[in-house]
Amino acid sequence: MCNNECDASTPELAHPPELMFDFEGRHPSTFWQSATWKEYPKPLQVNITLSWSKTIELTDNIVITFESGRPDQMILEKSLDYGRTWQPYQYYATDCLDAFHMDPKSVKDLSQHSVLEIICTEEYSTGYSTNSKIIHFEIKDRFAFFAGPRLRNMASLYGQLDTTKKLRDFFTVTDLRIRLLRPAVGEIFVDELHLARYFYAISDIKVRGRCKCNLHATVCVYDNSKLTCECEHNTTGPDCGKCKKNYQGRPWSPGSYLPIPKGTANTCIPSISSIGNCECFGHSNRCSYIDLLNTVICVSCKHNTRGQHCELCRLGYFRNASAQLDDENVCIANVCDNELLHCQNGGTCHNNVRCLCPAAYTGILCEKPRCEEAGSCSSDSGQGAPLRGSPALLLLTLLLGTASPLVF
Repeated sequence: MCNNECDASTPELAHPPELMFDFEGRHPSTFWQSATWKEYPKPLQVNITLSWSKTIELTDNIVITFESGRPDQMILEKSLDYGRTWQPYQYYATDCLDAFHMDPKSVKDLSQHSVLEIICTEEYSTGYSTNSKIIHFEIKDRFAFFAGPRLRNMASLYGQLDTTKKLRDFFTVTDLRIRLLRPAVGEIFVDELHLARYFYAISDIKVRGRCKCNLHATVCVYDNSKLTCECEHNTTGPDCGKCKKNYQGRPWSPGSYLPIPKGTANTCIPSISSIGNCECFGHSNRCSYIDLLNTVICVSCKHNTRGQHCELCRLGYFRNASAQLDDENVCIANVCDNELLHCQNGGTCHNNVRCLCPAAYTGILCEKPRCEEAGSCSSDSGQGAPLRGSPALLLLTLLLGTASPLVF
């Protein structure tokens, strides 16, 4: 624009909003201009909203260049939910106490502990009294509290961003809104005879940032008029904020800057159901994925079983050869290798399963004389006495469910 006239109905004299975002290599600058303050004393208020339809992480200062003098009162606001709700980012005024009931501060007054404080600054609202046109929202100065004055210790900053969600959220936006509340006046009183001199004009707005992809993408593309993360690590969603189908073996987690410099991907792992190896033969309904081994194992095996698929017997139990793997009685107590259940009358324990008895004895524990079954023992042989029950035999009967008669 080579003239100072403004007429929205005439293309050559119009100052539309898109001129705030065009290339400013030319001189004089192109700029957007609001209506003048012709309805004074009614406030001249204008909102400028920037929407990306995508979560953005700010990486540099927000810079607004005015061609009308910097406003006497302004609020920079942010949204994290695509414009549904708003919160202040910073207040700007020639008199913070009068305009917003806040004491004036600058970013230099903050510290690591107060870096998230919302302040009002008088540093940039000076009307016509200066040649400067620029208003900043200082991102880098806030980074410097953690990375040092020249931002050389970025590892420290990344560590803080990784472990402090409120800090990450502070530098994250989906939308920005510039609320222009009072134009640059430059005097104590408004000149009501020349109200056309009061308006807002902005030639440039710079917002530098990157797509928020939760450290699960290295590329963000502009596709179908929309910014989109090209998600990796088996993640999906606008911000790579969830695990893909069949990759929900553990809860989703953002990538991590730590340990520096390589960080941690926190990759989504296959779901148990998608792997298809959660087979526990009915002895458990829970499985766990071991990332290091890329293996699924059964958890809390029941019925005295153990092993990756509950296919083995616990110590002290042996495989019941007559039962299938999915039988509750597939593992039964060892018969003859403990103090209570041991082979009697000279019998020997075979494979912890049964007793090998001498010729004169039979029974599970070699507890029965063979002559008792045949009825041929003489009355004075000492071998024909009826078998008396013992605690060991009673315990064996309870464990194995034998139907052998016991005489007490």
